Amino acid sequence: MTGTIPRHRWRIAFLLALGVLVNYFDRVNLSVSHNALYAAFGISDITFGYLLGAYNWTYALCQLPIGVVLDKLGVRKVGRISTFLWSMASFAAALTPNIGGFFAARLLLGVGEAPTFPANAKAVGYWFPPKERSFSTALFDAQAKFASAIGVPLIGILLLHIGWRLSFAATGVISFCYFLLFWWIYCDPQDDPGLTEIERNYIESAETDDEANGATLGESASLGYLLRQKKVIGLALGFGSYNYVFYLLLTWLPSYLSRSLHIDLLQSFLYTGVPWLFATITDLMIGGWLVDALIQRGWRADLVRRTVLIGGTALGLGIFGAAYAHTPTQALFWISLSISGLAAAAPVGWSVPTLIAPRRSVGTLGGILNFANQISGIAAPIVTGYLVSAQHSFALAFGVAAAYLVAGIAGYIFLLGKIEPVPGEAHLTV
Repeated sequence: MTGTIPRHRWRIAFLLALGVLVNYFDRVNLSVSHNALYAAFGISDITFGYLLGAYNWTYALCQLPIGVVLDKLGVRKVGRISTFLWSMASFAAALTPNIGGFFAARLLLGVGEAPTFPANAKAVGYWFPPKERSFSTALFDAQAKFASAIGVPLIGILLLHIGWRLSFAATGVISFCYFLLFWWIYCDPQDDPGLTEIERNYIESAETDDEANGATLGESASLGYLLRQKKVIGLALGFGSYNYVFYLLLTWLPSYLSRSLHIDLLQSFLYTGVPWLFATITDLMIGGWLVDALIQRGWRADLVRRTVLIGGTALGLGIFGAAYAHTPTQALFWISLSISGLAAAAPVGWSVPTLIAPRRSVGTLGGILNFANQISGIAAPIVTGYLVSAQHSFALAFGVAAAYLVAGIAGYIFLLGKIEPVPGEAHLTV
């Protein structure tokens, strides 16, 4: 039967994926500009660590309120504002006369990109039934890895040829073009004239699906209520540990390869793409396609999702192996193992809010999840900067990341538990 259903909904999935690809170009631009910014502004490793984390400060501060705003205003309105702001932030970075202006541009970028993942999770909940949510989520989540796989080498080469200011201006142009595309295409299913009745009924089958939120579909839950739920705490702890490693590698990997393994700058840009390419593949094929395929073939959904979520995070412990790598091959093996495992778990983690939150509170839970992520995103580059500056080595920095992953795995096992709905507040008072 599914073969006869139109595929108009996948246009939205690819639109969301393109948006993540573009905004990660904006994010990785800074990680390849270390030497250029040192020459321009004379910054230290510690200052660079703070600069790498500056984006995450405003990004994190916006997460809890942005989830509530998304549930009130919707994906379309919030998405239009955010895509415009993040494109302006890239232009501001290109024009800044000093390091203070650069910090301001990165803070603005954090505000602009803050709604991206909670909004995408909410949009997937609107546009896809549960049995398709892992792959549709993986389509946009994988772009965070693919952007590093191709973005670091491309932007690095661009930077070496035209300078860091023009490389930031180039990402600004790309971002503004995406703003125009999002304005033109995105709307919710009930507002899309191109959506057929057959496909609309197929999407709305989520409301009768055994995996959907059942009795909680019409309910909502407040921010404070969700923050007190054991499942939410476990999910936030586990995903926070993933994001710590993700941002450590996103921001410091080129520097690690060039400093610890004595690879020249251009080679470090090229080598950086290798682990992220593997991560893109596992994100799409394991966390996305395989999870949905097994569930559609009758495997128990909770078992499949928890196995990939916990198993992938456990593979992330490979980051500890990179602490003792002595050759580029060894380093790339351990880093690729780590980020590939975490990438496989990521789309499952991002699909969980649509599966456990009351339908009217998916944005709020997505905001909580991304707040925990961004606290880790702030800490990772700064802590790494201090540890590298003090130790002149990445070994302790990678060890800290591995310890956090152990705590995250425990959160998934003992707090999140079975992936099933959290009761809405109204449900408890009836």
